[in-house]
Amino acid sequence: MGFGITLRVRGDYACFTRPEMKAERVSYDVITPSAARGILEAIYWKPAIVWRIDRIHVLNPIRFDTVRRNEVSSKISTRNVVQAMRGGEVALGLNASDSAERVQRASYLLRDVDYCIEAHFDMTDRAGPEDTPEKHYNVALRRMRKGQCFHHPYLGCREFPTRFDLVDGPVPRSHYEGQTVDLGFMLHDIDFANEMTPVFFRATMRDGVIDCAECLRAGAIS
Repeated sequence: MGFGITLRVRGDYACFTRPEMKAERVSYDVITPSAARGILEAIYWKPAIVWRIDRIHVLNPIRFDTVRRNEVSSKISTRNVVQAMRGGEVALGLNASDSAERVQRASYLLRDVDYCIEAHFDMTDRAGPEDTPEKHYNVALRRMRKGQCFHHPYLGCREFPTRFDLVDGPVPRSHYEGQTVDLGFMLHDIDFANEMTPVFFRATMRDGVIDCAECLRAGAIS
């Protein structure tokens, strides 16, 4: 196991979309490990390291809001993208203000979320002689303390940015201390080495903490 960190992330709204839902967006009850990894990669990522999510602390009560948002009903054609890459003259834009493209959809969002993410990183086979765990650990800590990032991290959707702070001391107390909550099956991550296979796990929150490694050992579904 590599060097570990604890990062606190907060936001007014979040949406970690359930894949079984179709047109409308419905969020999981808590942040998924893959979304937590995405936040860490937005702050610091290099080919030499890979982030692993160990535990997720759910600090605030789980609350939902229902809103309606404008979205587009179509997407840019893959064929047009390929033609453009080959130098063809094709249109790649979408006019979001066009009434034919615009559609309103309901979203079931999380409200006032506050999590602490415990994670570590492992070195990959792309690491060079100059890549040491100490080097990447110190760079990651410095960026987290200063609030630096490659792109601003978000909570499931780009319109829901997150505030983040490095936790140097103990993790704040959770609203769910003394409780055990079965959150059902959740997306853990995407197995990119196996044809981008989604991996699901049965998430159980004990005292406000989801132990991702323990839940995976209890059984994962691809």
